Amino acid sequence: MKLQIGITQEHLKNSISILSSTLANEMTLYIKLRKFHWNVSGESFMELHKLFEGQYTQLEKSIDEVAERISKLGGKTIGTMKEFSDLTILKESPNHYPSQKDMIKELLEDHETVIVHLRKDVDVSAEENKDAGTADFLTGLMEAHETMAWTLRRYLE
Repeated sequence: MKLQIGITQEHLKNSISILSSTLANEMTLYIKLRKFHWNVSGESFMELHKLFEGQYTQLEKSIDEVAERISKLGGKTIGTMKEFSDLTILKESPNHYPSQKDMIKELLEDHETVIVHLRKDVDVSAEENKDAGTADFLTGLMEAHETMAWTLRRYLE
């Protein structure tokens, strides 16, 4: 059934594309946080173990919300590792197990990359796609990443 929500089909398609890329980034960061959670060791093991768990738990919720937003706009949600890998802007590092400090740096860089990407997508959603709902949704997601990045940054200061 064709949606009649005041957004053109072309703009809906564009919003779904933005959200699919967002979903791929969220999933990639989620998996990286899981990997670091499982493999962190050293003096601050438990603190970082819990920090990473808190962040991936937060991402679990946002991942589901992104997928539901895609569905609300009439799209089909991607759901395979290949699809996520093809759409993400984040880099993975197989067989690489960094130190605690390097884990924090890498996660901070990923959050900041996502923030920059989301900031652009907020503007495109609002101005070009005339999709205030998606712009607002992405703004909330961006703010969550800003908080997670701020927390990680504090460990490096």
